[in-house]
Amino acid sequence: MADRPQRAAVLGRPVSHSLSPLLHRAAYAALGLSGWSYDALDVGAEDVPTLLAGLGEEWRGFSVTMPCKQAAVAVADVVEPLPRLLGAANTLVRTAAGWRAENTDVAGVGTALQVAGVDEVGHAAVLGAGGTAAAAAVALASLGAERVDVVVREPARAGDVVRVLETLGVRVRVLPLAGAQVEAPVVVSTVPVAGQPAVAALEWHGGQTVLDVLYAPWPTPLAERVSAAGGAVISGLEVLFWQATVQVELMTGEPAPIGAMRAALDAR
Repeated sequence: MADRPQRAAVLGRPVSHSLSPLLHRAAYAALGLSGWSYDALDVGAEDVPTLLAGLGEEWRGFSVTMPCKQAAVAVADVVEPLPRLLGAANTLVRTAAGWRAENTDVAGVGTALQVAGVDEVGHAAVLGAGGTAAAAAVALASLGAERVDVVVREPARAGDVVRVLETLGVRVRVLPLAGAQVEAPVVVSTVPVAGQPAVAALEWHGGQTVLDVLYAPWPTPLAERVSAAGGAVISGLEVLFWQATVQVELMTGEPAPIGAMRAALDAR
């Protein structure tokens, strides 16, 4: 397979800022996959079915970012249990049965927390209620969380995250963002850039570990506020990195060259 041209890419809009090409290309180089290429394709959710229908056999896989994650599930020929639960896929892999939907966001969040020393979780909080929040909720449950607070600007929008947590047998409490008291020792924020001032304004304290899935620009207002309060902060770059290592393995069938991928990210 290394000798035949093989293609992969990240799908999304906007996508020009994505660091996925950097990580995947570094992996291909380290694995000696000289015939592999990885691009960034600016497409919307409505474009995904047409795009996949017109592709040649050289296309092996896609990283999928917003706003295409739900569309990836809808168009896939095979949907794994995790993306089916979440209703969102961040990975599409070509198989003999067609396109298979996977989700490596859960592994990305979970590994980022574990590498930072969070091996077990009892009480946690998730800020936000989108697809990434649902993935974060599954990751926290996999680390043993028995209770998760979902903090969201509009509580009515928390339905998907609540459904996922209840399916996994985790107790859920939904809190409105305005005036919320975030007491959990482990917090994952999936709030976009526009919502950063609101989450940074919450009361934070030492002893909390906060994973902010954002990574550009860094540090975020939330990261600065948590650090100033004496808490520990994990950058979204860690999530990006670890979920990409799983994607490389899914798409190429080879073990991810973690050292080479980390070196490429550090060099940036």
